[in-house]
Amino acid sequence: MSEGLKHTRNVAIILAIAAAVDFVPGGGRVAGTVEAALWTAFGLAIGFVGLRLYREQHITLYSLGDRHRGLLYGAVALGFFLWAVRKRMWYALVLQRGQVERLEEVHRWGGFGEVLWFALAGLAVYALVAVYRHARAY
Repeated sequence: MSEGLKHTRNVAIILAIAAAVDFVPGGGRVAGTVEAALWTAFGLAIGFVGLRLYREQHITLYSLGDRHRGLLYGAVALGFFLWAVRKRMWYALVLQRGQVERLEEVHRWGGFGEVLWFALAGLAVYALVAVYRHARAY
């Protein structure tokens, strides 16, 4: 099979799946379920990679000492927290009444959410840099 024919076949498969999601009753619900399953698999894969890295580097982690190891774990946890709450800290959805009801994104807390988010992100980066500098010091 030639390369051009393979690409055409792959595009046709993608279009058939998209048509099924759009036109088949309940296709959107199935697509949502598949998306949730893919995100779950992605999260498990990230967790597995983290576990492997921990097992391979546990001696290095313990050689950091309690203070810097705590900084490292705290910075990673803060990074995950910031990733999870980024939309809630940046925007709020407000229902406006008028001719047509619509949802509009407005800045939450007058922009304080963004400032707080970036301050916490800077704190996490600072902690990671401090751990890196400590690990590289002799």
